[in-house]
Amino acid sequence: MGEAVAERSGPAVWERARWMVADTWVVAGRYLSHLVRKPDEVVGTLLIPVLAVLLFGFVFGEAMGAVLGEGADYREFLMPGLFALTMAFGIGNTTIAVVTDVGRGVVDRFRTLPMAPSALLAGRSVADVVSALVDLAVLVFMGWLIGWQWHNGPWAALAALGLLLWLRLAFTWIGIWLGLVVRSPEAAMKFFSLVFPLAMVAETFVPVHTMPGWLVPVAEWNPLSATVVAARELFGNPGGAGQGWMAEHAVWVALVWPAVLLAVFVPLAVGRFRRMSR
Repeated sequence: MGEAVAERSGPAVWERARWMVADTWVVAGRYLSHLVRKPDEVVGTLLIPVLAVLLFGFVFGEAMGAVLGEGADYREFLMPGLFALTMAFGIGNTTIAVVTDVGRGVVDRFRTLPMAPSALLAGRSVADVVSALVDLAVLVFMGWLIGWQWHNGPWAALAALGLLLWLRLAFTWIGIWLGLVVRSPEAAMKFFSLVFPLAMVAETFVPVHTMPGWLVPVAEWNPLSATVVAARELFGNPGGAGQGWMAEHAVWVALVWPAVLLAVFVPLAVGRFRRMSR
């Protein structure tokens, strides 16, 4: 009797999983089609990193590169930081998109359809990661135009890009949770302003050892710093993280930090979504 029940439940589980994946892709396709029709959203996300390339790479580059030591190329130091910065700034687009869908009743309409409830949130995260991949492709091309390149081979470069997208996935779920919590796009923009301290107190533009002593531990253990240092290591670009524990284990920390964030914010987002449906 028990074996018969197990045989029936096994295919049922796989069938539910298959439908959830299919529903997730349908939702992701909806969001991606919106980006195709509204490319200004992609341009808006890239605007700050592109301006940062121009300002820090050409205007302030020589002055800021002096802290790296003689002969170091500041543009090569800068680009991995801008890659990670773009991943962090994606929180704003995610939060605004989710809170807009909630306000317009899109979420309510999706809940009336015969689809997996989790597909709506999962589809949003898949679409954001695909969009982030396009952002990275544009920035890598721009970096190549100004002289940046990787030095450790294509596989190490792909690993670095994978860590950047892993960070973006974690930040996506933070944005999803915020979008379900806040009441309006205006409120979402206020929360987005909190990303700037995260981006500045990190290895993005300058080595952390140039910061005040009390700020160094905060910057070193910033999730953004872990990914930036790991990306520089994998790309073979110059770094300034010193010889501390963080610098020696940057790749592992860059894997663990997003996993921790996902473990926290995925349940928070799913729980908030379920409470909204009651």
